[in-house]
Amino acid sequence: MDAARERGRGGGTRASSWLAWSLAGLSVVMFVASIPLCLLARSAHVPSSWGADLSIVGLLLGGGLFLLFPLVGALIASRRQRNPIGWILLADGLLWMLSDVMDYYAVYGVASPGSIPFPVGVAGINNWLWVPAVGLLGTYVFLLFPDGRLPSGRWRPLAWLSGVVIVLLSVGIALSPGILENLGGIRNPFGLEGFPWVETAPYVVLPLLPLCMLASVFSLVLRYRRSRGGERQQIKWIAFAASFVGLLYLIAMIGSFIFPQETWFAAGSPLWVNLLEYAALLSFTLVSTAVGFAVLRYRLYDIDILINRTLVYGALTAMLVALYLGGVATTQTVLHALTGQQQQPQLSIVVTTLVIAALFNPLRRRIQSFIDTRFYRRKYDAAKTLLAFSAKLRNETDLEQLNAGLLSVVSATMQPGHVSLWLKPADRELNR
Repeated sequence: MDAARERGRGGGTRASSWLAWSLAGLSVVMFVASIPLCLLARSAHVPSSWGADLSIVGLLLGGGLFLLFPLVGALIASRRQRNPIGWILLADGLLWMLSDVMDYYAVYGVASPGSIPFPVGVAGINNWLWVPAVGLLGTYVFLLFPDGRLPSGRWRPLAWLSGVVIVLLSVGIALSPGILENLGGIRNPFGLEGFPWVETAPYVVLPLLPLCMLASVFSLVLRYRRSRGGERQQIKWIAFAASFVGLLYLIAMIGSFIFPQETWFAAGSPLWVNLLEYAALLSFTLVSTAVGFAVLRYRLYDIDILINRTLVYGALTAMLVALYLGGVATTQTVLHALTGQQQQPQLSIVVTTLVIAALFNPLRRRIQSFIDTRFYRRKYDAAKTLLAFSAKLRNETDLEQLNAGLLSVVSATMQPGHVSLWLKPADRELNR
């Protein structure tokens, strides 16, 4: 029965890992899909009065930064499937990527009538997606970090209140009969036009969201103050990021109340308000960065080996793809110069494949050595020290020299506070 349970647990881990990386891959696909949609929207000559941000730099910078969420989330969820932190980051990344795709889709469809189906309906759905994206990250990640559990039962009401606020605010904005953002005055197709009070209802619930976020940040700060040792180091960076995000988001909300507007980033808003809103939005990437730093630096989820292999084989894959494409093109050019024929695709592919196969292991070893040296220097030095000692061990015959060498190796690699060696035959102890 124990064996069956272990097999089931192993199968569940593999399924969770597959699901996590599939969702991360879907986020990457949506980010890539947003690039041609942005180019199409730019080609539609969208009026500047709409206030739509169609800059390629903004797309690549903003979208690229928010890809940190699904990638870090997949890294955690694939190893700790029972910890909700990874799945929350994955869901948040999916929401941000989906929102970008829908945004460009709607702008292009409205600016070019009849080109694509249901652009206004897509815009109506995208109108409220920012609520769960902001709410999940701003509350539950802070409440549950790092072990996936609340600090204590006293924080359970805040967890329930945060969920209720996110749902009510999402429904309220989805049904609000207002003007959709960046679409030239088009109104929400799902808005309840016969009930004007629905338009003001979200503003009653809206202030509760930053309050829940600040309370969640406060719970993490309290957890940090009560923690010791490694846990204190684990929480330190995300506590700092959470405090910064919560404060900046609150300032941006105050600015939007001082200068009332239909939506954030609305055309005609003061420049400093728009800057605050963009800073508040981009600041959320600090959270995923802090989680990633905690994982990489403090081994929060014990995935150093997975990170190492990801770095190695990710770099190896990128290098081999570049070499393959360059090799095919170069081989075709050389064969054309030698034979005078226009194309030799099959031969060039065969030659390049053989070259790639020959280079695979040397490249992998060099990249592994580079990654170990740059990112895992302590482990790299320890491995080199042990390798040198093993070579010395084969040739050393002096027992005293071996004792001293063994103590030196243990001190250099393990770095303990005290090292002692007990030799039973001689009944003596060497201390260092």
